[in-house]
This record gives sequence, structure tokens and C-alpha cells, in this order.
Amino acid sequence: MKLISTNETPLYAGSDIGGTFTDTVLLTAGGDLHVSKSPTTKEQLTQGALTGLDLAAARAGVAPDQVGRRLAYYAHGTTQATNAFIERKGVPTGLLCTRGFRDVLRTQRAMASWAGLAAHETLHFSTRTHPDPIVSVDRIREVEERVDYKGSVIVPLNEAQLRDAVRELFADGVEAIAIVFLWAFRNDAHELRAAEIIAEEAPEVFVSAASMLLPVLGEYERTSTTAINAYLGPIIARYVTNLERELRSGGFEGGLSIMESGGGVLPAQDAAGQAAAMLTSGPAGGVLASAALAAEKNWPNVITSDMGGTSFDVGLIVDGQPLLTRTAEVGRFHVALPMIGVTAIGSGGGSIAQVQDGHLTVGPESAGAHPGPACYGRGGSRPTITDVDVVLGFIDPDYFLGGEMSLDRDRAVAAVEEHVAGPLGLGVLEAAAGIRKVADNQMADLLRKVTLRAGYDPRDFVLFAYGGAGPTHAHRYAAEAGIGTVFIPATAAVHSAYGAVTSDRHRSFTVAHHAHTPRGFGLASEHVSAHAMTRAFEALEARCREAMGGEGLTTRRYTGMRFRQQVHELPIEVPDGVLDAAAIDQLVDDFTERYEEIYGRDTALRVAGVEFTVLRVDGHVPVRKPSPAVHPERRESLVPSGQRDVYFDELGELTTTAAFRADDLAAGGSIAGPAVLDLPGTTLVVGPRQHCHVDGHGHVTIDIGVVTG
Repeated sequence: MKLISTNETPLYAGSDIGGTFTDTVLLTAGGDLHVSKSPTTKEQLTQGALTGLDLAAARAGVAPDQVGRRLAYYAHGTTQATNAFIERKGVPTGLLCTRGFRDVLRTQRAMASWAGLAAHETLHFSTRTHPDPIVSVDRIREVEERVDYKGSVIVPLNEAQLRDAVRELFADGVEAIAIVFLWAFRNDAHELRAAEIIAEEAPEVFVSAASMLLPVLGEYERTSTTAINAYLGPIIARYVTNLERELRSGGFEGGLSIMESGGGVLPAQDAAGQAAAMLTSGPAGGVLASAALAAEKNWPNVITSDMGGTSFDVGLIVDGQPLLTRTAEVGRFHVALPMIGVTAIGSGGGSIAQVQDGHLTVGPESAGAHPGPACYGRGGSRPTITDVDVVLGFIDPDYFLGGEMSLDRDRAVAAVEEHVAGPLGLGVLEAAAGIRKVADNQMADLLRKVTLRAGYDPRDFVLFAYGGAGPTHAHRYAAEAGIGTVFIPATAAVHSAYGAVTSDRHRSFTVAHHAHTPRGFGLASEHVSAHAMTRAFEALEARCREAMGGEGLTTRRYTGMRFRQQVHELPIEVPDGVLDAAAIDQLVDDFTERYEEIYGRDTALRVAGVEFTVLRVDGHVPVRKPSPAVHPERRESLVPSGQRDVYFDELGELTTTAAFRADDLAAGGSIAGPAVLDLPGTTLVVGPRQHCHVDGHGHVTIDIGVVTG
């Protein structure tokens, strides 16, 4: 990474573009932290990012014309890939496939009608639809070629036919071509030759080859992922180019990184080739930042909860590592790249409350940024969770976003009265409390679902709460889930942006590896070659070093394992170095133990035999960044600067509640609930009979008062 050459102290920035706000974090060389939230400019996302950077710099006392040349490093998380995919604004894309396999994207393993739908949407069979295709049928070309499952060529590549296909696609206006041939992950010669021919016939066309992007078993998942990568690649390339050009024009000479979904950041020049890996980059940043803070606190097991304007996102950190998922559903299709596992429901600050057939529901429909909640005064008339928080006194309408935006409480009251209180025959406060309770229980249910589904008890975890609305509701949804400790980072309102600037460089390299034991086997090592697996891992690690450089590089190995005849596998960590027979047998033991943690005691059927399906190496290279400043702690009770009436459902009445501002919080101080902490970007709530503590970094830990374990 190139650093600026100036005598002035350097700056380090991270940003995250959300649907409503663009969040920015600015770190000085001394570790001082400055944040900003600015409206997302949907038509010009880069402009919103630059505006946020200027705002954060102004709070650091840096003049706008000095920001660029003092900026040493900039990391950026963006929804550009997600938006372009969901809104179907990628480039015209073609697909080259093995003859006889043109319908893989349309059949989707018979999952097309329900893939990517929320649970409540899948219940209505009559309304299920097939998603719009990533690649239209008229832009799919079948090619005569065939490689068998062992990698042997049984039908040579018909190069003349392939050239004709490329010319036809180019004449039809395609800007990207995906290449997915059957069993190419065993022998990639045909796919690589196809890429060469495309470069000869249409050099300006973006190419994504499955054997380079995702050389694993799973024809549909491999095709879907490669097609999405091609569809988005040129969009990301243009976006990153525009962002870099704008930054460079302001004097920026430092390193630019883009947040990806698998566990870190990519150098900007690599982003287009990994476009599909950016589909969940925003939530990934928050989970990574949480993992780093959890390590400092010596908390190995953490649930992350990000409550923004539209959704409530939950992730898991187990034994210090974020849990990854091999396949994610995005925009009704599957992406089979390693991604930090995040599960979301439509329960954010903008989620709309309504009465349907006498029943109160909250979300998943959202008011979004425009018109937004009724209290925004931008034309929204239906009540949202944010409106409810204003009505109940949790949010000070005169201090929203640190006073940068005023909210209209009367409009919020009117919305609750018209759409919920009136239809249900309730008072406004009672109705608002009911809306809030429904939302909090929905979020608590998701916390339980995510942890229990992974084989863990939520009561054994610390909860991290962030996002604009997370700290406002965490005291309740944590208690409902039985979680005893809630941690709100000082960067809560912009936590994903903080994750971008503090995350290390990351790449994952994967290869299919078919090894298995027979039924009723004794020792796995008698049937699975430790030597072959070692060589495969060493080849992946060599690719990792070539792509990322050797300086500071650390790697972790994983293998996907399953019982024979099963469809889904579990990732199991593999030790470094040369593997031996004992290591292979230990992997089977580790897999069996993990399997029973998830699915229950005695569910593992070892006599069925086990399969090693895929090998993966994750590489990490540290990114230079300052450590946040630490302030000395003084043990004392903090004094509020004011008070206001807040309606706590657990008390059933308006309660005079201590109200604190950021300037009231001293390191080492403690607060007894009930209390509200009005902070720039969010409001933190400490419930009745709860206590919180402020540490030297400005992080707040709440003791919920729930017995864990």
C-alpha cells in the first residue's frame, strides 16, 4: 500500500453505502475517531461517499481541500453489486455451456419458484414466480465439448463453433460472457481456451470462467455464480474506476480497497473479477469489526445484530471466527462463494406496522428513505418502528442524528392513531408499545433461530448491537432471547464502515476434492490419501501467495465434509503443514462432533461413509491502520444532562428517565437503568433493572440481568 508523502499526520477512512444513509469513519494517526452519516445519493453513489468523507473530515478539523492528500488509506463497502443485481441493471451477458446443458439456469435444481423468498412468501404457492433470468435464453450458446468426471477429454472443443458463438453474442450487444463447461473443475483446458478465443474475437468483452472463479462440484451453483459474476463485473469495474478517479483528483495517493463478503477487503483492481463476492459486503464489514472487538474483550462467541432502516441482520462469531456459508441466496439465485453468514428479516427502523384482518404485523414492508417514516415529514403516513420510538419517548425528536435532523412527533402520533390504535381500539401509547413488542420479539426469534440452527445456545453468547436502531432495541430483544450481555461499540451507528477501514485483505481459493470412504469403514486414513490432500492444499496456498504476496500473509485451511449420499456439507478446519493418517482420522472425528452439535446427539451415521468434497484456503494480509485512542477510566456514576418521559412496556407506564448525551459519558463510568443515551447517529437504551458501563474506547456494555448458560 502506498502511503502519502506529507509532513502532516495521515488519515484512514472507511465508508459503507446503505439504502438510506452513507456511513463514514475517519481515523487519525493518533487513533481519534470521527464519523458521519449522509444521505445516500442513489443515482450517484460515489458522490454520497465523498460527501460523507468531507463531513467526517470537517469534524476532525480538516479542510476539504486537504482531505485527499492527507488520506493514506480508503476502504469502501458498497451496495452497488447488490442493487445492480436485484434491480437487474447488470450488463447484457452471454453464457457458453456444454452442449445439452443450456437450461441449467432456468431449472435451478427445481428451486426456482421459492429460492430467495422469505418464509412468509413461500407459504402462498399460487403467488410463487420464477425469477427473471440472469442470462436470457437467446444469449446462451451450447458448445460441443465434453470432459468426464475424472478430467479426461472425451469430446474435443469445437473451436470453430465456439468462435461463431462468440461473434453472434458480440453482435447481439453482450458486454460480458460467462464460461461454464461440464466438469471443467477437473480439467480447465477447454474453459481457458474459450477465454482466449473470446479475447481474440471480442477483446472488450468481460469474461468470467467458472474454473477460475469457482472450481467446485455443483453444476447449477457454479453456473449461477459465474453468470452473476459476469453480469456484474463491468458494473463494478466502472464504479470502482469512477470512485478512484474522484479520489485521485482530490490528491489521494494512498491505497484503495473494496469490502467483499468473504472476510476482508480486496485491492480495488481485483474487485471486478470478484464482483459476485461483493453482494453482501455491507453486513460483512460489521461482523468483521465485531470479531476484532470481541477478540480484544476475550469473548470467543458473539451474535452480531445490525438493525438499520430496512432490515435486521444477524451473524455468528464462534471461537473467534465469523461463521461462513458456502452458498447464499441473493436476488432469487444462488451464489456459491464463501461468504460471512448473515440472516436478515424485514425488521428495521423503517418497517411499517399495519393491522390486517384484526392482526397487528410489523414489516417486512419498509417506508425506505423516501418517503420514510411519518415523523420524517417527507410524505410518509404509515407508522414505522422509528415513529413508535419517537411516540414512546425513546428517540428525542430534536436530537435525531445528533441534532442534524428534526423529527415530527405529531405526525408519528397521528400515524399510529390512524393505522393501529384506532383499528384495534387502543390508546396511542398502548398501540405503539404493542408495535415495538412485536418487532422486538421478531428479532429475538431470529437470534434464537440463527444460533440454534447452527447448534448453539444463544444464552452462551454475547450480543453485539449496532446500526442506527440496534442500540435502541437491543435491551429488549436480547432479554427476550435470554442473552445476558449486550455490547454496543462506539462506532455502532457506522459499524460496517468501521469494519471496512479496519479489515485485513482477504481472498479465498477453492478446489473440488473428491475423496471418500466406503460404507462401514474402519479408519478413514485407510481409504483417503493424506498425501493427495496435502498437495492440493499446497497448490491452493501457492495461488494465495501469488495473488496476495507473501509479506504478512497468514492462511487457514478448510475442507467440506458430508456423509455419503448427502447433499450439503459442513466446513471443517484442517491443520497446517503436511497431513498424515492421524490427521485424516481426526478430521472425521471433528466432522462427526460438529454434525451432532448441529443435528443432535447420535444423528451421525459414520457407517454410511464420509466424503471430502471441497478444499479451501483463506488468506489474510494485514492492512496498516492506527489503533483507536484509549481514554483512562475512572470508576464513577455518570450524571445525566437531562431527563424525559419514556414508555417502557415492562413497566406499563410513562417513566421519568435519565437522558445522557455523548459529553456526559466518561470512561469507566456506570449508569443504572432506565436510561437513554442520545449519541450521534443512534439512541442507546438501558432498560429498567439493567446496568451499563462505558470503557476507555467509548464502548458500552449492558448487563441485561438475565442468567446465561
